[in-house]
Amino acid sequence: MKSAKLMAVGFLIAALTATGCGDKKPDGPKVEEKKPDPADSHEHGAGPHGGVLFDFGKHHGEFTVDHDKKECAVYVLGGDEKTPRPVAADEFTLTTKETKTKDGKVVPPMTIKLLPADAKDGKAAKFAGTDPGLGNVAEFEGAVSGKIDGKPSKGEFKE
Repeated sequence: MKSAKLMAVGFLIAALTATGCGDKKPDGPKVEEKKPDPADSHEHGAGPHGGVLFDFGKHHGEFTVDHDKKECAVYVLGGDEKTPRPVAADEFTLTTKETKTKDGKVVPPMTIKLLPADAKDGKAAKFAGTDPGLGNVAEFEGAVSGKIDGKPSKGEFKE
């Protein structure tokens, strides 16, 4: 019986040695990990309309708010972050997170439909909408989504 146990242990050691004891990489297609491209991460300055710039699909966007009118606008801009870029889009949806005014008043989240404000030949570069919550002077943060030229686009902004 002892010799059978010793023989089994010997076979186990031989098997582990032959397979490399877990050093072998799995077979199959090699999956390449994408490293962040420093060119994708860039800072935005102030927008041409005094708003905050953000990446919006393959375009740039600028979020502005007029507290007196309780209106916000998103401008679609070209790669230079200054030139209006008219696009074919019916509407965008802007959502904000809950925020607070400087005196601590809570401003609840908002969902605002943005419609073309300067449409010409079926394209627009400015999309605007209103909500009573925009009358609060606060730092807004949120996202804009919609279809630009038939393709889903989304961008996030933070004042």
